[in-house]
Amino acid sequence: MDTIMNVSPGLIFWTIFNFLIFLFLLLKFGTKPMANALKKRENLIKESLENAEKANIEAKRILKESQEKLNSTQIEINEMINRGKLLSDDLLRKASEEAEAIKKEKVEEAKREIERSKEIALKQLRSEVAELVVIATDKIIGEKLSSEKDYKLVESYIEQIPKN
Repeated sequence: MDTIMNVSPGLIFWTIFNFLIFLFLLLKFGTKPMANALKKRENLIKESLENAEKANIEAKRILKESQEKLNSTQIEINEMINRGKLLSDDLLRKASEEAEAIKKEKVEEAKREIERSKEIALKQLRSEVAELVVIATDKIIGEKLSSEKDYKLVESYIEQIPKN
């Protein structure tokens, strides 16, 4: 056990000597490749960050364009809806005006038909009155009446005529 714990000066010398040779070889031949590897790694990380930044900027640009397109599409949709409402209101107004015009035309046609029927009825009434006058005249001429009888006879015929 003592030998393991015992440190000999030769062992220390050779350990330090080996370490210094290793250090010299490492510094002589290893620093350049390690520095190059670190530089490459640094450049790779820098390029990755730049690419990520470019991708982020591009994504923001695309997002902005998409938002603008969405907004313009929304505006177009609102305009289409407004045009549709105006068109439907216009069609409704025109249909209402046409219905009103047709109603007025039908009312006027009905008034004209009533007026024609009235005229026909008046013509028939006049014709019947004329026939009654002829009949009454025949009866009056057929019998000689006094003026008082004539008056009563005409009065009775007038009462027989239907009143409007």
